[in-house]
Amino acid sequence: MTPLPSTALDHLVIGCADLARGAAWLERFFGVTLGPVGEHAVMGTQNRLLSLGPECYLELIAINPAASRPSSPRWFGLDTADVRERIAQRPRLIGWVARTSDIVALSEKTGGALGHVLSMARGDFQWRITNPDDGYPIEGGLIPQMIQWDVPIHPCERLPDHGLRFTWMEAAHPNPAKVEYLLGELGLAKKLVMTASPPYSGMTMCAYIQTPVGTKTLMS
Repeated sequence: MTPLPSTALDHLVIGCADLARGAAWLERFFGVTLGPVGEHAVMGTQNRLLSLGPECYLELIAINPAASRPSSPRWFGLDTADVRERIAQRPRLIGWVARTSDIVALSEKTGGALGHVLSMARGDFQWRITNPDDGYPIEGGLIPQMIQWDVPIHPCERLPDHGLRFTWMEAAHPNPAKVEYLLGELGLAKKLVMTASPPYSGMTMCAYIQTPVGTKTLMS
């Protein structure tokens, strides 16, 4: 049996309706300053980043009102009524991204279930990332999009360390065994602690971040 490429949490994704207001909310929430604004021209989105330690970070993302609408659905469900309604109230955890050492092999192993592999670049960063064909996160964001960084440097290396540390994630889903199986297929077993929710109740996800003043909870 061919071993799975190595995989690990890369970053959490927080969606917001307006990047400036979302950043102000998140900075008050954590009591720190986010990184500068970045843009994804291909996706028509913009973001700001925050270190969660030496190996993972947080991405605050929003539709860029000044950008042209992309030819394909934006990532993380930002074009869908469901996600837009949720993030209109406040910034919310809408998904996560896991890095892999071989995104092509992982995509082939999963039969294309993760969607297309997109090649992206910004400044001196280059990466490939999976994106579902309809842009909507798999299982409501409980299954991560996969990324492979094609440069030796990782964004964490350029982010100031404010002492925030990712600790763990949990989620509720009507069929937790399905999510656990899919995560296992990606080499991410037990990266998300699953519990069962009532049928047809949808899903919820929380990420716990240790800060110098205690634990903060990011919710979907």
